[in-house]
Amino acid sequence: MARIVAGVATSHIPAVGAALDNGRTTESYWQPVFAGYEFSKKWIADLAPDVIIEVYNDHATAFSLDIIPTFAIGCAPEFPIADEGWGPRRVPPVVGHPELAWHIAQSTILDEFDMTIVNNMAVDHGLTVPLSLMYGQPKAWPAPVIPLAVNVVQYPPPTGNRCYNLGKAIRKAVESYPEDLRVVVFGTGGMSHQLQGPRAGLINAEFDNAFLDELIADPAHLAQRPHIEYVREAGSEAIELVMWLIMRGALDDRAKEVYRYYHVPASNTAVGHLILENPGLPQQRIAETRIEYGMPQLDEQPEDVADEVVV
Repeated sequence: MARIVAGVATSHIPAVGAALDNGRTTESYWQPVFAGYEFSKKWIADLAPDVIIEVYNDHATAFSLDIIPTFAIGCAPEFPIADEGWGPRRVPPVVGHPELAWHIAQSTILDEFDMTIVNNMAVDHGLTVPLSLMYGQPKAWPAPVIPLAVNVVQYPPPTGNRCYNLGKAIRKAVESYPEDLRVVVFGTGGMSHQLQGPRAGLINAEFDNAFLDELIADPAHLAQRPHIEYVREAGSEAIELVMWLIMRGALDDRAKEVYRYYHVPASNTAVGHLILENPGLPQQRIAETRIEYGMPQLDEQPEDVADEVVV
């Protein structure tokens, strides 16, 4: 039986991909961003998942105003890297897992989620940047990826509750797949940001950190948050955070926080990152990794460290 063992949430800022591709990761501006993922790269290398289901939003590369699916699952054996206007990112093509993807499509559709099946789809920074943050710059991605695109660009996007329940349906689908696979679900996008209008540059660190707290402790309540609250409190693009609820819905209610990072660079987008593990994974491995990076153990209370930001 396949099983979902962990979830990863992360921002997917395009400039992060550009910094990686152009060798700027050690610059003073970028170094804190990438330092926040050093633990995560070690963690995912140790875990070595067999498949990644990555929840992201397309940025008008695979889809346009002509066709806007609410939920679209990529069932192809491979997904090329999209040209977003300055050439495709210099990263490996994304290899899919058609068998599991089709199984998830069938299961979720029969559970009354109207999933669009896509067999020809380029993937943009929304999908590739999280892979780069977690895996660095390999010659090939270490695991096949099933892209799950969510419309959070054109009104109306799906509700947080719909996304949370889709995550539960995905978990049911994965657990009914007969092959023994360890699956990790990525939820990407966010956190608070607005890219246009009078509030361009809005960042609300208090909202972001409260969202992380509730995503861990009470996702069912968080799923009831209306769209307008995301927009009002955290900017128009913060609606991307509903995609994190798909990841959380796919996990066990008792999933445990393994790692958390939040940073606000001097730009218009907050960087948020979270790793959750389902019960049953060996915690000694996590303890050793945290020691290696000088981090407190999970039963210790870390000192409060806050970024100096304007909310």
